[in-house]
Amino acid sequence: MDIVIAVIALAIGVGLGVGGLLLYQNTQGQNRRRQAEEEATRIISEAQNQARQTVVDARDEALRIQREAEEAAKRRRIELDRESDRLQKRREDLDERYERLEQREQNLNKRQSKLDKRQSEIQQQYEMQLAELERIAEMTREEARQELLAMVEADARQDMARKMREVEEETKLQAEARARDIIALTIQRIASDQVNELAVSVVPLPSDEMKGRIIGRNGRNIRAFEQATGVDVVVDDTPEAVTISSFDPVRREVARRTMEKLVLDGRIHPARIEKLVQDAQKEVDRVIREEGERAAYEAGVPGLHNELIKLLGRLKFRTSYGQNQHAHAIETAHIAGMIAAELGADVAIAKAGGLLHDIGKAVDHEIEGTHAMIGAELARRYNMPPRVVNCIASHHHEVEQECVEALIVEAADAISGARPGARRESLDTYIRRVKALEDIAKEFPGVDQSYALQAGREVRIMVKPEEIDDLASMRLARDISRRIEETMQYPGQIKVTIIRETRAVDYAK
Repeated sequence: MDIVIAVIALAIGVGLGVGGLLLYQNTQGQNRRRQAEEEATRIISEAQNQARQTVVDARDEALRIQREAEEAAKRRRIELDRESDRLQKRREDLDERYERLEQREQNLNKRQSKLDKRQSEIQQQYEMQLAELERIAEMTREEARQELLAMVEADARQDMARKMREVEEETKLQAEARARDIIALTIQRIASDQVNELAVSVVPLPSDEMKGRIIGRNGRNIRAFEQATGVDVVVDDTPEAVTISSFDPVRREVARRTMEKLVLDGRIHPARIEKLVQDAQKEVDRVIREEGERAAYEAGVPGLHNELIKLLGRLKFRTSYGQNQHAHAIETAHIAGMIAAELGADVAIAKAGGLLHDIGKAVDHEIEGTHAMIGAELARRYNMPPRVVNCIASHHHEVEQECVEALIVEAADAISGARPGARRESLDTYIRRVKALEDIAKEFPGVDQSYALQAGREVRIMVKPEEIDDLASMRLARDISRRIEETMQYPGQIKVTIIRETRAVDYAK
């Protein structure tokens, strides 16, 4: 029983605890709900207040913007009113100016009509005066114009000729002074002896008896000699001498050496002749090689091809107007090098061009063509520089001179060949050259007489004054100079002088 009571009492206690807990929880939930409602009411109130404040601020901003827009529009209206007033004033000014211009145009039209009328009157008077002048002068206006133009042209030509002479004289004086300085310095520096040489083709004999031994029985020795050497042996009445003739200077030198050995040895027969010819050929070949190397060394032109060196050596036995071409080539190289150094040109090119400028003369009897073109082809074949080839080809103006070194080589060649005692020529050659010089001058129209002076170094030409004026005289001198350069071969230079003289003769009766 007690247990039952105790259990009931425990159940009642537990029920009371649970009920109290539930009551407590309900009380707390109501408090939280009330606080949430109060918080919500507060937030809504704040939001409503903020919304009212935002609406007020937006209304104030709108009012401010509206006031600013009204003020801007007011200012714009004021500016537009001012601009309208300014445009109106400008329009009024333009209207006034247009009216003044119209008035001025009317005045100008009136004045133009008066000027046209006046000009018409002046034209009529001019035509009347012109007709009167034509009647008095007995010539038309076109004839008077032509005569006036002719007079003006003559005066202009005379003035131009005088000015051209002055400029040419001044340029000539300056160029001659500079050229004299350079040439004098060059010749002073080289200071080499120059002696006339002629290829010796006469072999002296100890006695006239030796001529018979040279000819041999039935001429077998002389035939064998000519066949082995390729020369002609002339045995004439010249005492104690025989003459060797050949266009090939090397072949002639071989024959001369062979003949001297035969005369010295005394044993003359075909077998001996062939043996001595071979020995002489070897000697000449060695001399050619040595002389070619010596020329290249003395001229200061290294690196030449072996064939060019041999051709240089062959010039040792070649002469032109009595001047040895081997010595002439070396001297031309020295002169060209010194002139190039003075002028600031390429000294190596000038020396090479000067040394090789007459290289074609070593084989010009074997190859068709002029020695300048032959030499240029040889230099080109053996890989010489193009400027050196041009120096060789153009030193007689057969082709265009393309570099300053070509001009220097031409001048050096003329200096070496034209210096006193350097060259000589036969009487027949001299007479033909002088006659050709005079004939060239007579070919030109307006030439009356021509005279070659100073051994062919100058030609003086008398012209007809009624056909050749001063300006034409200068042109004629240049044309004759060019014709001489193109058609003649000569050492140095030739001076062309044109003489024009007008004489007025009358008789007092």
